[in-house]
Amino acid sequence: MQNGNHMPDSQRASDGGLAVTPENGSASSLATLRRVLEAHRAWLEGRPEGVRANLERAALAEAVLEKVILARADLRSANFFDAHLSGADLSDASLEMADFSNAIMFDADLSHSRLDGAKFEKALLAGAKFNEAHLRGASLRGANMREAHLIEVHMENCDCEGAALQDARMLQAKIFDCKLAGANLERANLYHSVFRSCKLANITASGSNWSTATLQNCDVRRAELISARFDRANLSQSSFWSASAVNANFQYARLNGADFEAADLSGARFHNAVTMSANFRGANLRGAQGFTPTQLGQARTDRHTILPNGSHGPFMLGSGAHSHGTPNRD
Repeated sequence: MQNGNHMPDSQRASDGGLAVTPENGSASSLATLRRVLEAHRAWLEGRPEGVRANLERAALAEAVLEKVILARADLRSANFFDAHLSGADLSDASLEMADFSNAIMFDADLSHSRLDGAKFEKALLAGAKFNEAHLRGASLRGANMREAHLIEVHMENCDCEGAALQDARMLQAKIFDCKLAGANLERANLYHSVFRSCKLANITASGSNWSTATLQNCDVRRAELISARFDRANLSQSSFWSASAVNANFQYARLNGADFEAADLSGARFHNAVTMSANFRGANLRGAQGFTPTQLGQARTDRHTILPNGSHGPFMLGSGAHSHGTPNRD
C-alpha cells in the first residue's frame, strides 16, 4: 500500500478517494462498492430506493474508506486488512469475524456494533469509539487504542495482550475472561467497570482510575499501578503479587482474600478498606496510611512484611505499627 496519488494494484474514485483491491475475482469492484455505498446512504436516510449494504465476505484489503458511512451495514467476515478507515462510521454494524488487522482507524465509530471473532491486531484505533459494542473471542493484540472510548463495552474471551490503552475511557465496561497481559493502561478511566477472571499481569497502569470497579479472580501480578485509584473497588480474590502500587488509593476498597504478597504498597491509602484475609506477606507497607489495628490484624503479614511505621512484621496488636506516624523501635 502506498500513500498519495499513485496507488498500484488499486482503483480510486474521483469524488471520494475510495480504493478497492479485488481479490480472487471478488465482485467488490470500485463501481459496485460505490453503488452499494450510495444505496446504503439512501437506506439510512429512509429513501425508498435505499438498500442496506451487504458486504459480507467482501475483499477490501488496503481499501481507502476514510469517513465512509457504513452504519448498520452487514460486514460479516469482510477483509479490511491494512485498510484506511479513519473517521469511518461503522456503528451498529454486523462485524462478526471481520478482519481489521493493521488497519488505520483513527476516530472510527464502532459503537453498538457486533464484533464477535473480529480481528484488530496491530490496528491503529486511537480515539475510536466502541461504546456499548459487543466483542466475544475478538483479538486486539498489539492494537493502538490510545484515548479510545469503550464506555459500557462488553468483552468476553478477547485477546488484548500488549494493547496500548493510554487515556482510554472504559467506564462501566464488562470485561470477562479476557487477556490484557502487558497492556498499557496509563491514565485510563475504568470507573465502575467489571473485570472477572481476566489476565492483567505486567500491565502498566500508573495514574489509572478503577474507582468503584470490580476485579474478581483477576491476575494482576507484577503490574505497575503507581498512584492508581481503587477507592471503593472490589478486588476480592485477585492477585497483585509483586505489583507496584506506590501511593495508590485503596480507600473503602474490598480486599477480601486479595493477594498483595511481595507488592510495593508504600505510601498507599487504606482508610476504611475491608482487609479480611488479605495477603500482605512480604509486602512493603512503609508509610501506608489509614490502617487500623483491626484492619492489619485481619490481614496476613509475616516477618518479611514492612509495616506502615517501617518495622518488620508480623503485625501484633498493640504494637502501634499500623500507623506510619509511630516511630520505628526496631
